[in-house]
Amino acid sequence: MTHLEILPTDARATDAGTPAPDHARTDAARGFADRHVGPRPGDLDGMLAHVGAGWPGLDALIDAAVPASIRTDRPLDLPAARGESEVLAALRAIADKNTVLTQMIGLGYHDTVTPPVIRRNVLESPAWYTAYTPYQPEISQGRLEALLNFQTVVADLSALPVANASLLDEATAVAEAVALMHRSAKGRTGVVVLDADCLPQTLAVTLGRAEAAGLAVRVADLSAGLPDLGGEALVGLVLQAPGASGAVRDLGPLVAAAKDAGALVTVAADLLSLTLLTPPGELGADIAVGSAQRFGVPLFYGGPHAAYMAVRTGLERSLPGRLVGVSIDADGARAYRLALQTREQHIRREKATSNICTAQALLAIVASMYAVYHGPDGLREIAERVHARAVALADGLRAGGVTVEHAQFFDTVRAVVPGRARAVVAAAAARGINVWAADDDHVQVTCDEVTTEAHVEQVLAAFAAAVDPGAAADGLDAPAIPAALRRTTAYLTHPVFHRHRSETAMLRYLRALSDKDLALDRTMIPLGSCTMKLNATVEMEAISWPGFAGLHPFVPAEQAAGYAELIGDLTAWLAEITGYAAVSVQPNAGSQGEFAGLLAIRGYHEGRRAEALAAGEQDVPVRDVCLIPASAHGTNAASAALAGMRVVVVATAEDGSVQLDDLRAKLEQHGSRVAAIMITYPSTHGVYEEDVREVCDLVHAAGGQVYIDGANLNALVGLARPGEFGGDVSHLNLHKTFCIPHGGGGPGVGPIGVAAHLVPYLPATDAVFTGVADGGAAPAVSAAPFGSAGILPISWAYVALMGGDGLRRATETAVLSANYLASRLAPSFPVLYTGPAGLVAHECILDLRQITKDTGVTAEDVAKRLMDYGFHAPTLSFPVAGTLMVEPTESEDVAELDRFVDALVAIRGEIDAVAAGRWSVAESPLRGAPHTAAALVADDWDKPYGRELAAYPVAALRAGKYWPPVRRIDGAHGDRNLVCACPPIEAYAEEPAL
Repeated sequence: MTHLEILPTDARATDAGTPAPDHARTDAARGFADRHVGPRPGDLDGMLAHVGAGWPGLDALIDAAVPASIRTDRPLDLPAARGESEVLAALRAIADKNTVLTQMIGLGYHDTVTPPVIRRNVLESPAWYTAYTPYQPEISQGRLEALLNFQTVVADLSALPVANASLLDEATAVAEAVALMHRSAKGRTGVVVLDADCLPQTLAVTLGRAEAAGLAVRVADLSAGLPDLGGEALVGLVLQAPGASGAVRDLGPLVAAAKDAGALVTVAADLLSLTLLTPPGELGADIAVGSAQRFGVPLFYGGPHAAYMAVRTGLERSLPGRLVGVSIDADGARAYRLALQTREQHIRREKATSNICTAQALLAIVASMYAVYHGPDGLREIAERVHARAVALADGLRAGGVTVEHAQFFDTVRAVVPGRARAVVAAAAARGINVWAADDDHVQVTCDEVTTEAHVEQVLAAFAAAVDPGAAADGLDAPAIPAALRRTTAYLTHPVFHRHRSETAMLRYLRALSDKDLALDRTMIPLGSCTMKLNATVEMEAISWPGFAGLHPFVPAEQAAGYAELIGDLTAWLAEITGYAAVSVQPNAGSQGEFAGLLAIRGYHEGRRAEALAAGEQDVPVRDVCLIPASAHGTNAASAALAGMRVVVVATAEDGSVQLDDLRAKLEQHGSRVAAIMITYPSTHGVYEEDVREVCDLVHAAGGQVYIDGANLNALVGLARPGEFGGDVSHLNLHKTFCIPHGGGGPGVGPIGVAAHLVPYLPATDAVFTGVADGGAAPAVSAAPFGSAGILPISWAYVALMGGDGLRRATETAVLSANYLASRLAPSFPVLYTGPAGLVAHECILDLRQITKDTGVTAEDVAKRLMDYGFHAPTLSFPVAGTLMVEPTESEDVAELDRFVDALVAIRGEIDAVAAGRWSVAESPLRGAPHTAAALVADDWDKPYGRELAAYPVAALRAGKYWPPVRRIDGAHGDRNLVCACPPIEAYAEEPAL
């Protein structure tokens, strides 16, 4: 493949058409940093002048904004920045070190074909991968419809009425189901039983989560029925279907027995198998969970993949994560939104039941479109073909004298080969195929969408070469899927799964959906705390290469040498950037990074307590108190609760900083029980707190650990290191600071960096196999050893392209841009918090509370009106109700920053018109926003303001106007009338088919 080199800076003209100045003449490597960073060098003086007359240069501004007490005294020791062609060549060389065989390992991961129209127009399309979580639903109708399709697929195939819009992976989804069953026991205490035939990674993750949260869980062999619990109540049962061993069982009697005992039942079901097998809902299950990976999502060495959860009626309000629902807009038209979203957007602290924040929206969309592309008949045909390959394999093994353990199976054949399992695996690998040795005596072979007759023949040859031939085993006349276990009900009957059989129709459907959305490919997304920065094409290019996309997460280590190199590089670079001793990339979301970091702290304290007790000390308290500032994101408290800690809230001062007197009081009250404090730095309020070192010192003096949330690391890279100014552990959001795209609400990666004393407590990477952590110290927090490894090449490329100097430049520019916006907007919207020298960090909070009090115009009104100006809203009412948090990032150029300022200033003029009595707030363009094209061309226009003001409030909008597809959505209606699957066929009766 040929890659075109981008011309270096000295070969291009500046924006003004003149040669670049001498200080900008550099090589192609510097050229990438110039393209990543929006403001041109010539813009800096003007931006600084707006911020204040006292800043002779960017260095001076940074010195004033960032407290000297946290500044690092050494530059980033990273490889020199490389050019785009050089980085792509390096990634190609790394990918080539991975050995990609035919993957027949199974265990919840299956090779699949991503239809090219979906790969090119969803997975690789910035219209989809740069979108933000659909908290502003009017400009997210396309991705919300796609996610509603996903929920419909899951609900139909599982035969349960309500499904969520994805979870992180199957193992953590099962853990969420276990917690849900315990919560739903309504005061009953008891045990959740896990099927011993659950996937090994599911057992490892779920047992670790349950132990941390204090939930009673037991693993049991269910072949003889429910176990004797010795008088304990059964509150929940988890079944795997098919089992990890491949067995297809009649689960009906187990479900019935559990229901008779008053328990809830969860079935972890393979989604493709549900086209052929009786679905969980028809068995009487309350919950179904699993993975949608085999619906067109590459293996990616373990992730990112979309998990699912569906529940029976009555449990929908306990579902973790996001739930897309159907509501109506101001004109009564159908519109989609996140239902019950406040429980997810502002997670309740001590009462939190889940810390799910980032989900896997982009991968759920891919899976949903796979179902749209194939339709029910196509999915069934794939399933029948997969099953036929497995039957042919089983018949061939029996004919060769090999015993097949299970007579009933879907896609996985388990062979009995006493003492010869490793030999079979080696023989298969020599023929280019990976199979799985469950132990020394059993080999499992899983067929999937890409399995051919030739693959089956090669596997049979491997067995013949590794196992002494014997007499042909008796075949079975009974089918591998008996009629009694076969599905008889219809699924995917909705028109969306039948309309798009041609590629033309599919392409146009995807385009129609993406046209409804406002993503980063159209406009700045100025979300505070979410860092919607450039996701450069060169960074994204490698993820779909077979060398990265085609590896099963459980391949032998020697087959993943490239991934080992890439992960080794990236973790070393992240450790250098953060000042920590080591980094784990296993957590596959920021929320899971929080949880893993707190588990590391918990393990460290437990280890020290055990040592103290062994040394003869008496009454050594358990450290289980987690101090959390009142301004913290809700996931912090939820993660602490999941880690078995008690949350104690610390007050924040008027400037948004931790209130030191209250911190001292809480330390005095809880001292010997304090496990940790969780702080975000810069603070959640967008300022550099000057006394963060004192906060760290106070907690350390009390024997606690300091968890520094890395959500705002974009304001620290190259300037300060959390591990140097007091942090013991931090999670990093690679989907924020390190350029992995948000994808409409996921994927994410939330690695943790830890100080040396916490290194033994990093998440295990062998727990997926054994259920026992490395050294017995820490449980796995993700189903795959390296989490969502498939998107790590994005962050590797970003660091390699930028180098240390480029990363620092990005941070400095982000701080400058935030202060530029704050200074320009302050006359219209007061900036709520500032730090040293009256400056903000990388984001600022605009305070609309007095405006609302004076005029009735709310922050939500401003957010909706911004849509008419072609902008996504800033973060609404977080961390302070009635405010907007703005983060420009370093990627936006001055023209875009000014366009945003002009929009908000114009909106302030509209607010002033309300205050002056020109319109009432109820009849103003602010409350009428957003305005659709359909509303503006309608015959009846009864607004007291003109159509032109509604649609084109500034002249620049006449070129490239974005039209919101719906008007303001009635959220309360959607929550009162909860509909979370595609509307009935009748609702589409008059809609044209594509």
